Amino acid sequence: MGGGCRARAPPAALRLLVAHAMLLCAAGSAAAAGTVNPCCYYPCQHQGVCVRVGLEGYECDCTRTGYFGANCTSPELWTRLRDLLKPSPTFYHFVLTHFRWFWDIINSTFIRDTLMRLVLTVRANLIPSPPTFNSQYGYISWEAYANVSYYTRILPPVPEECPTPMGTKGKQQLPDAQLLAQRFLLRHKFEADPRGTNLMFAFFAQHFTHQFFKTSGKMGRGFTKALGHGVDLGHLYGDNLQRQHQLRLFQDGKLKFQVVNGEVYPPSVTEVPVHMVYPPAIPKEKQLAMGQEVFGLLPGLCMYATLWLREHNRVCDILKQEHPTWGDEQLFQTARLILIGETIKIVIEDYVQHLSGYFLNLKFDPELLFEQQFQYRNRIAVEFNQLYHWHALMPDSFTIQGQEYSYEQFLYNTSMLMDYGVEALAESFSMQTAGRIGGGQNINANVLGVAVGVIEESRQLRLQPFNEYRKRFGLKPYTSFQELTGEEDKAAELEELYGDIDALEFYPGLLLEKPQPNGIFGESMVEIGAPFSLKGLLGNPICSPEYWKPSTFGGATGFEIVKTASLEKLVCLNVKKCPYVAFHVPDAAAAGETDSGHAGGASSTEL
Repeated sequence: MGGGCRARAPPAALRLLVAHAMLLCAAGSAAAAGTVNPCCYYPCQHQGVCVRVGLEGYECDCTRTGYFGANCTSPELWTRLRDLLKPSPTFYHFVLTHFRWFWDIINSTFIRDTLMRLVLTVRANLIPSPPTFNSQYGYISWEAYANVSYYTRILPPVPEECPTPMGTKGKQQLPDAQLLAQRFLLRHKFEADPRGTNLMFAFFAQHFTHQFFKTSGKMGRGFTKALGHGVDLGHLYGDNLQRQHQLRLFQDGKLKFQVVNGEVYPPSVTEVPVHMVYPPAIPKEKQLAMGQEVFGLLPGLCMYATLWLREHNRVCDILKQEHPTWGDEQLFQTARLILIGETIKIVIEDYVQHLSGYFLNLKFDPELLFEQQFQYRNRIAVEFNQLYHWHALMPDSFTIQGQEYSYEQFLYNTSMLMDYGVEALAESFSMQTAGRIGGGQNINANVLGVAVGVIEESRQLRLQPFNEYRKRFGLKPYTSFQELTGEEDKAAELEELYGDIDALEFYPGLLLEKPQPNGIFGESMVEIGAPFSLKGLLGNPICSPEYWKPSTFGGATGFEIVKTASLEKLVCLNVKKCPYVAFHVPDAAAAGETDSGHAGGASSTEL
């Protein structure tokens, strides 16, 4: 039949040859599989760049690091002198947060400007400009520079060919993100921030950062929809021209609004049909149209959206009076620049000042950098986005004018803003203490899922270990989990899950680090977060020599609005009666706080 020859067995010699070839092939595959990318060991120190050469070789590019040698570990003479004289972060944090009498003297002299210039330059120089890496390109490329759809990255991703998820250290599999959050981040008992940080601060942080933290889920976790990459007030005006035009009144430069009980609020989506994220059950007439589509989630975000809407229209009235010949477009554009300036002023002198705990009075003065090398451009980094998830600030319930609200009652509460009014909300949020961010086990169960998402996102983006980021920002790497947390039991559990301190992930490391004395979080959050923040603020175009002049802001009056802005003025110039407003609870309220995470019924404070 002719088919029998196909089944004939090969000769013995041929079978031996085939078997030998298969063994060689398998050995070659095993060798290839065993070849570890040497950059997985993070051999290049002091910001040296690891470049793989051949299969097993690598080179460290030590250019302009101040170090030389195979792994950039040998300091040059100037570097040796600098490191000898440079104080540790712990030392200068101690000095800046003690000796108030000394700082009272410094703050009234020219030395304040000198120190502020030093703070700005030292911090900002830690952030590469132009940007270097992104989640697609772990090496210098034109795409990483030019494609603003990406978040930038300070450190490149962990190489894909590494034996463990974090390089070469730790276990083959990272611990379950849900398990991590439940065991180390979930709140068992509310721990108030010892510095008295309040919900006015917490909601400001959320409102402010949502103009540049807008991860584009459709494109991928390393992408952003906030193409301005900084303080552009896209959360007020919209992040694209179409949304901006929908929100604008096109009369006297103003934004659209509605009047309820004689006060101005954002319009409803029935009047301004912009895309907003609300549950389907909420009627359209109850949904507010704002620049950021997610602000309907929390009354605190709606409150700030209302304040900035009122401030924009107030500034337009002032500009119209100063410049009666100006048209709508010039009034709008100039008011936007003024509000950007106000925002930066408030962030540096109120928000960052409170966060730092420094007795040195921080100062927003772009002229301090005019004689320095400084690039007026910014790119938001994915590490900054990860770092800024401060959901431990949220309490267990919310108290408005003595009435307690659960999360179910508070989230998407569309009537609270207008029922109470901006003044009452601002006062209530200023009176209620927020939670401590650092140390772990202080995130309410209602928002714990966000932390889980951050951990999972960091794994998708292959962020390098926590200790690598400490080294990148000039901090000594931790040698043990005990040193990180200061708690034996917690350290032992982390050791069991991760296997090695050098395998600890970035976000868990930030949250589980022991807080500084009387601080809201640990050393790393300050030393890594501050450079991102200050570079982003001072890198804004309005801070450049070409922009920072009266004419940019419509003359001396507009310039003065920027220079004298404060949180208190933002609120009190836009409500009928000025309440107590600050980023910390007043001393009387702080003394009356309970351990449950809501205000202890402190009375109103008139300013």
